[in-house]
Amino acid sequence: MDATAIETLFTQRDGSFLCARWGRPVAPVIFGLADESLDVFRAAIRAGYTHARHPVADTDPESGANLMLFFVRDWAELAAVPDLDRLTGVPDLPDRLTAQDADQYRLLRFDEAGGIRACMSFLNMGGRLSDAHPAQLAERVMMQSALTFAPEIVPSPQLAALIRAAYDPVLPVAATQPAHALRLAARLAV
Repeated sequence: MDATAIETLFTQRDGSFLCARWGRPVAPVIFGLADESLDVFRAAIRAGYTHARHPVADTDPESGANLMLFFVRDWAELAAVPDLDRLTGVPDLPDRLTAQDADQYRLLRFDEAGGIRACMSFLNMGGRLSDAHPAQLAERVMMQSALTFAPEIVPSPQLAALIRAAYDPVLPVAATQPAHALRLAARLAV
């Protein structure tokens, strides 16, 4: 993976560049899964962040949980989530996702240093994701929560290596200059 490919992964729709990682331990909570699938997702999250050398905690002192995964069979189920508009800052989220025919939605919040402070992922298992293998979906959800990837990603060893490189403690938790892709590419070449 070269610097150009890495830059593309973090170039947002508006043309800006943003590569940010978590600035605090990840404290996940998962809603809407059966116990057997829940264990798969918990293991994938723990393994992925362990590979990145980033801590996973039981709770975040500020918010309790900071990585929230919501699984539904239909976007209308989100209407039952208390204070969803306040939680997300997005009015009428279920209607918007239905109108866009979306199968997933990720919302990130950032801290003062630009690092990821919270991630909310919403997945509609009643549509295109209904046939997804739980372990593969868990790996993808983990990877999408680890960095501010702009496009949809498909898990691969190269992306796992990129995530690990981005969590190098000598790198900033957030970068807005495309030259950051050169730093990441150099770490992948080692």
